[in-house]
Amino acid sequence: MIGSLATGALILGGLGLLFGIILAVAHRLLKVEEDPRLEQVEDLLPGSNCGACGEPGCRAFAERLVASDRAPSGCTVSSPEGIDALASFLGVEAGQAHKRVARLHCAGGLGRARQMADYEGYESCAGAALSGGGGKSCAWGCLGLADCDRACTFSAITMSADRLPVVNVHLCTACGDCVQACPKDLFEILPLDMPLLVQCKTPLASDAARALCTVACDACGRCAQDAPEGLITMQNNLPVVAQDLVQLATPVPTVRCPTGAIRWVPIAQFQDRPTALREDAKDAARANPSATRPAAR
Repeated sequence: MIGSLATGALILGGLGLLFGIILAVAHRLLKVEEDPRLEQVEDLLPGSNCGACGEPGCRAFAERLVASDRAPSGCTVSSPEGIDALASFLGVEAGQAHKRVARLHCAGGLGRARQMADYEGYESCAGAALSGGGGKSCAWGCLGLADCDRACTFSAITMSADRLPVVNVHLCTACGDCVQACPKDLFEILPLDMPLLVQCKTPLASDAARALCTVACDACGRCAQDAPEGLITMQNNLPVVAQDLVQLATPVPTVRCPTGAIRWVPIAQFQDRPTALREDAKDAARANPSATRPAAR
């Protein structure tokens, strides 16, 4: 009996030793060497793990940086000084940052969008959306209960007096938290240098749209008519701006919009141009009165 136990113990001990040796050899032969710069690069990143760079987190972005697959400017949360520090440490170019920000496709705040009821439930857009869609007549409009504000990790969103979210483009990192939080799907991550902004999501047209909100797009199509070819197309009764043609954008397509549903949001390289371009558009309209007629639908 004792001999059998001793034999079993020896066998188990031998197997354990054999497997231990196999694991040790495998570890030595199969070990993946980690770039010694990885920890330092990760420390130079902000550590917010917001995903705005397109990676799952700062560690994953650091791995792409040391592998030379990404440029430091891909981190939209880092300050210019932080990006320069990363570039200096890695000995690479910082890269050109194309800042993207969250934009709201709604301008129907208090006094603009018609109210059909007062919502008195839990102060949440998601909750209001489940309770008959909220109190607004426009089923596609912002409910103004600040889910996006609470979801924003970087305090880039505040609520205005007319209960619409306002995005601070200097603080926005394009992380997409507001996109996920909005039950009406009103936020979109867009390039900051796209100055034409459509602030409506209703698929209705003409009087049906205007009856819901004074700043609703009524699908007249004038913006698409006045824009350079291909820049704006009408889809589902709404203008869609082609992001790849941003260099063609001017304020002209906004001039004849009867409700102001498409806006010109100035950026640095255009700040001295909107007034002159608007005057050019008005002169053109006066010279060709037929161009001011509503588009056929």
